[in-house]
Amino acid sequence: MIKLFGTESCHKTKYYKTFLETRNLDYAFLDIEKSELNAAELRNLYENRKLNFPTLTINNKKLRNPSNKDLLKWIDTL
Repeated sequence: MIKLFGTESCHKTKYYKTFLETRNLDYAFLDIEKSELNAAELRNLYENRKLNFPTLTINNKKLRNPSNKDLLKWIDTL
């Protein structure tokens, strides 16, 4: 399962949404501005409890602003 934490107004979040959609990948977009639960889930991924976005999770792997190469590497493990 792929999760994308971010906001609708973030250009990097939009980039990753397009990246996933153009590859017909199922993912969950968790908007951290519209849901405190989504924000809390993202905070729990980081020791500093900051809203570091965009962040993608693929199974148990956490990726913060990954390169296309790194993202494809982890997608291939699905």
